[in-house]
Amino acid sequence: MKIRTIRSIGLSAVIGLTAASAAWGQSTSTTTTATSTTTNAGVVSDFTPDAIVVRSESVAEPVRYSFTEKTVYVDETGAPVSREMIRSGLPVTVHYVTQGDRMVADRVVVSKTTTTTTEAAPAVEPYVPIAPAPPLTPAPVQEEVIEQTTTTTTVE
Repeated sequence: MKIRTIRSIGLSAVIGLTAASAAWGQSTSTTTTATSTTTNAGVVSDFTPDAIVVRSESVAEPVRYSFTEKTVYVDETGAPVSREMIRSGLPVTVHYVTQGDRMVADRVVVSKTTTTTTEAAPAVEPYVPIAPAPPLTPAPVQEEVIEQTTTTTTVE
């Protein structure tokens, strides 16, 4: 029995050393990439099939952002909106990451636009005082004269 126990311990040691030597030849590396998302709010000045150009007050020149299939388009409440609704003049906030020398939009928040329609007030003529009307005088009364003639005959 002692022989079998020693043999099994020896066999286990050989298997363990073989596995350790195989693992020793492999190297494991972990790469950590730090990305930060930046935002820019402005108005769309151009929207092409491969980029969105935004003009903002904080940057003198319009900024061009690339986008991918993973770019999300939402309204201010977070509800998805169609990419086709993006047009020039629309206020947006672009969340983007920098990849090399490109800025890639990963989220575009479309702000609601309010359109106010005002009707032009009717033109008002300037106030012109009106002269007082002359006093009313009664219209002349035309008298109708009816002449009646009576003839009386008497017999004597």
